[in-house]
Amino acid sequence: MVEVFKTNVRKMSHANKLVSLLLLHFPNSKINFDLHDCDKILRVKGEKFIPEEVMMLVKENGFTCSVLE
Repeated sequence: MVEVFKTNVRKMSHANKLVSLLLLHFPNSKINFDLHDCDKILRVKGEKFIPEEVMMLVKENGFTCSVLE
């Protein structure tokens, strides 16, 4: 499963911190940011992750996060 999220993450240091955090919760997933995209894309690919939990973890760290339609 692949899910793409729109965020407001602007700095690579913040993106790296969030990727590390998300990998703790979803260790067998591939997670990356595309900060060059206007929607500051967060992409999560894996078998066992819950999009709502991804959004919650990002939001708990002070950023917006929603599923990109």
